[in-house]
Amino acid sequence: MPMQVLQTPDSQFDNLPGYAFEPKFVSVDDQLQMHYVDEHPEGATETVLMLHGEPSWSYLYRKMIPIIAKSGHRAIAPDLIGFGKSGKPTKTSDYTYKTHLTWIKAFVEKLDLQNITLFCQDWGGLLGLRLVAENPERFKRVVASNTFLPTGDIKMPESFQQWKQYSQEVPEFPVGGIIQRATTTQLSDDIVAAYDAPFPDEAYKAGARIFPALVPDSSDNVESEANRNAWKVLSQWKKPFLTCFGDADPITKGGDLFFQKMIPGAKGQAHTTVAGGGHFIQEDRGEELAQIVIDFIKAN
Repeated sequence: MPMQVLQTPDSQFDNLPGYAFEPKFVSVDDQLQMHYVDEHPEGATETVLMLHGEPSWSYLYRKMIPIIAKSGHRAIAPDLIGFGKSGKPTKTSDYTYKTHLTWIKAFVEKLDLQNITLFCQDWGGLLGLRLVAENPERFKRVVASNTFLPTGDIKMPESFQQWKQYSQEVPEFPVGGIIQRATTTQLSDDIVAAYDAPFPDEAYKAGARIFPALVPDSSDNVESEANRNAWKVLSQWKKPFLTCFGDADPITKGGDLFFQKMIPGAKGQAHTTVAGGGHFIQEDRGEELAQIVIDFIKAN
């Protein structure tokens, strides 16, 4: 039986502050269109792939995209299925860690992205780092920011368990409010509304709501073994790997040190702790992050 898929009306995205990018779409399966932003100058050879997490969308990268493109690189920011302008299956059971990976892999293959510098935050890392481990030939560098790749073998913090419970039980899932609570910046009403824009009502939020429940938080999770295998690849990864975590993110605190210890390509890199960077660090310090990415490419 085909899935039921909702498409957010275009009118929801009219006049969003700071987001005037031309929308592009690619089919990632028979039913699903994935939206993405693709800004680049003529002849760009380096590709920066920016993957968002939960419950944001490519709007989170609006400050970084123009700076990276202006520096001569191709800046690509897709909306994961269930988010932004991408198709939204209506059942939480339509979404698994594996289906998300299949969709993002199809996206990368359809666009035939090569020489990729990955910038990944939140679920962008859970998906992006698996992608790197399974398709290493497409990637040149990785920037990990406020993210992790859990196997369930290390106990998750209590704050994560509370967040997971909240996400599954709250009657109305307040997307813009969640973003606001995890930034250090006071967001204006129209920016909070822009994060809410993809979700006119609860029917559109199945993907956003189920994401926390898909994190492998126990060692027997269906994706734990695949993540352990990804770590086997990453622990041999010699290409440049940079961490740049916010100093005000309690959720991923310490994850940067773990990456630095485990990944050979992290040795000798200019790892950064970004002052005033909350969990949604792109919102708090987007311009600074864009420059860090540009400098990282230049240095490597």
